[in-house]
Amino acid sequence: MAFAPTLKTWLLVLPAVAVLGVAGYRANGHSRDMVAHVDVPLAAQAGDTQGTLAPVMPEALARRLAAFERGTALPSGLPLDIRADIEGATDLYAYAQRLRVQADQGNHEARWMLSRVYDYCAQYAVDPGGYRLDNNVLSGLGLSAAPEMVEARERVAQRCGGFVPGDKLGPALVLGERRRAAQQGNLAAEAALFAEGEPLHDNEQYRRDLVERVRTSRDPEAYMAIAPGMGLRAAGDKALVGMVAGEQLSELAWRVAACELGLPCGADSVLVNSFCANGGICSPDGTQDFRDFVYDAAVSRQGAGKMKEWIKRLIGTRDGR
Repeated sequence: MAFAPTLKTWLLVLPAVAVLGVAGYRANGHSRDMVAHVDVPLAAQAGDTQGTLAPVMPEALARRLAAFERGTALPSGLPLDIRADIEGATDLYAYAQRLRVQADQGNHEARWMLSRVYDYCAQYAVDPGGYRLDNNVLSGLGLSAAPEMVEARERVAQRCGGFVPGDKLGPALVLGERRRAAQQGNLAAEAALFAEGEPLHDNEQYRRDLVERVRTSRDPEAYMAIAPGMGLRAAGDKALVGMVAGEQLSELAWRVAACELGLPCGADSVLVNSFCANGGICSPDGTQDFRDFVYDAAVSRQGAGKMKEWIKRLIGTRDGR
């Protein structure tokens, strides 16, 4: 997915992510966008940890039973802030329920954000028990970088605890929600489809026009969504010539530009949490935001100037807009 970690070409990936290749990343289809799998004999290691595992409590089931007893009323709380609540909500299942009501009433922005929640929670929701087992395995490996990843994964588990395997979160559901949102006019969803190789239309004029529309919109969600499609995947695409595309750092430039335009990119943001929890791309400094991490870990001294010029170009106004 467009917000999921796909930057294995430029960031140092934790050795711990090899564990997920064997024991953990159960969300169908996502693994092809992650780091290469490494065969690790985890069966024995997992067996060693089972005795120390806390029992997996059926929180999600209990919540759903309670909701059934109360009726079909929506969770109480403050009015829904469609975009911002993905950062602050501690219960993303309840947030998704509220988004679903808005989406079913035709709100394409709510449907786009619903797809983001599903994308963020998919790795946990497909097998909550296995997810926690993987955390115990990672903790027991003694890798210096593993604690950051385990902490990030535990935050995902805490926020996504209302989802269960029966929700069928995964690429097919996320793609379907994004396609519906894009067809209803949501630019970020349309950009995400393009980045995922599933554009609404497939011709040079459409691709160039889409990138221009994202650029003109100055919408940070759309910038971040289109970013994976503007890196090496865009190499050789004549439609994108001259549009900050086709190089390893192009994707980064679009992502950092999204941060500059207002997308939450702090150390505790969904973006940073997702890269660490789902891809093993973690900063050893827990206070470091996405932008600083990019410049520290992914951009050479020689490339920093080029990156800054690209970002300035991407966030600059044109024709008075």
